[in-house]
Amino acid sequence: MADISAETTKTASPQKGADELTFEQAMQQLEQIVAQLEQGDMPLEGALQQFERAIALSRVSQQKLQQAEQKVSQLLQQQQGETLEPFTEAARASQEDDV
Repeated sequence: MADISAETTKTASPQKGADELTFEQAMQQLEQIVAQLEQGDMPLEGALQQFERAIALSRVSQQKLQQAEQKVSQLLQQQQGETLEPFTEAARASQEDDV
């Protein structure tokens, strides 16, 4: 656990690099911090710094999720604009003639 503590303490500044992380990296760091805090053996000052970092990571993760949701929504709207015709025997025969 010492490696995790040293790693997250290095980046304990609330915004330092948090917004540069991928969603997965932010979640991994958040999980590590939660595990450290759950142990309960961290000094109060360190626990406050880690909590502050966790809040920043949580916000970044939430923003990245919202961005992904927006992208999916846009893709679905684009797809709705395309018209799909039902597949019929006549359409299949037409496709076979083209080949």
